[in-house]
Amino acid sequence: MIIDQLILDKKTPKSKFDTDKKSERPIRSIAKAVSWRVIGTLDTLLISYVLTGEVAIAASIASIDFVTKMFLYFFHERIWNKINWGK
Repeated sequence: MIIDQLILDKKTPKSKFDTDKKSERPIRSIAKAVSWRVIGTLDTLLISYVLTGEVAIAASIASIDFVTKMFLYFFHERIWNKINWGK
């Protein structure tokens, strides 16, 4: 798959930055951040529960993790959307 993309990348014309910038709206980044955080939080909840054996502690760790990493992911996505490298 990676090799296919490298080969296809050479054959397909590069997209313009203005087009790419408009193709990924902030609301899409928010939806991606929330969906990814749900998956990540379930993982954190499970690992925290296995390590602590306490549902309350695991839930508090997972809830803090959900909020902080969702914001980090959103800004990470927006910054990468502005970078032309690899497009």
